[in-house]
Amino acid sequence: MQTEAMPIHTTVTTASQLANLDLDNLQFGKVFADHMLVVDYADGAWQDPQIVPYGPIEVSPATAALHYGQALFEGMKAYKTVDGQVVLFRPRDNWARMNESAKRLCMPEIPEEIFMEGLKQLISIDADWVPQRQGYSLYIRPFMFGSEGLLGVRPANSYKFIIFCSPASSYYAEPVRVKIEEYYTRAVEGGFGYAKAAGNYGGSLLPAKLAGEQGFHQIIWTDGREHNYIEESGTMNVMFVIDGTLVTPALSTSILAGITRDSVLTLARDWGMKVEERRIPIQEVVDAYAAGKLQDAFGTGTAATIAHIKSITFRDQEMELPPLAEREFSNRVSKELDAIRYGQAPDPHVWVVPVQ
Repeated sequence: MQTEAMPIHTTVTTASQLANLDLDNLQFGKVFADHMLVVDYADGAWQDPQIVPYGPIEVSPATAALHYGQALFEGMKAYKTVDGQVVLFRPRDNWARMNESAKRLCMPEIPEEIFMEGLKQLISIDADWVPQRQGYSLYIRPFMFGSEGLLGVRPANSYKFIIFCSPASSYYAEPVRVKIEEYYTRAVEGGFGYAKAAGNYGGSLLPAKLAGEQGFHQIIWTDGREHNYIEESGTMNVMFVIDGTLVTPALSTSILAGITRDSVLTLARDWGMKVEERRIPIQEVVDAYAAGKLQDAFGTGTAATIAHIKSITFRDQEMELPPLAEREFSNRVSKELDAIRYGQAPDPHVWVVPVQ
């Protein structure tokens, strides 16, 4: 039974930028679609959603998020299938994770109707911004921040929830060189590393910059207590294939529950592959490499989906991974996820949600 969509007041732009979209020279996060969804939270309740032309928002200099860090976001994508249908990939999982982040940061949870209906109607209006080209998508950025103007350390009383979009191509053009970080810490147990909070990313910028100056594309983060166990890679979850087994760090309060991570693990189990979610000592990876058993390493995330790792450097040792063509699992899972999203393969887990 089809239900009537939630009414959302919509103001359509009179100055569309779609004609200026150049897919052949697209930089990630530099070009934005015509509209955005905006919803305010005030007086203990979410107010009426609106879809308006993409543009600046006005905030007070005392905005709570700027001073006390009440800010979080999500990352997700819309795809155009081979038959021209616009679809979303596991959007309810993003909604659920956003609310987990909100609870950790003392922010109000977003009702499913506002998130899902607002998202669908926004993408419907900007459907022409979803590229119909293999490897391309419309990156979607829902975010929320404390919008009350106050100078006092307490949860804000008002919030703003916004969704805007950006057409995207491949995030990494080639396999990446990473180093294992033993000094800086991304997150610690009991903190909010599992939340997609803006502060997590702000704290990661300097270590990533320093690694870049050393010739690395990204960092492999280690635990904040001992710097002995692998946790994430850059802004992604990280996985290894060691002697035929897919191994990834178990989720904790210091590790983000990636939706791409879960998708990869699900497909691996579907295919009968042995999967282990557990603590991974750095030395285990070093020993596996020395024994010729480190067959693959890659990051998983919304932006890159699968980011192949070319080499891992631990202290003075650079461990070169097998050539890309020899990596059976990561290549297979990357192709399978793309095939599901673009409507080229069955979707047994019902991950794909049509926009219209």
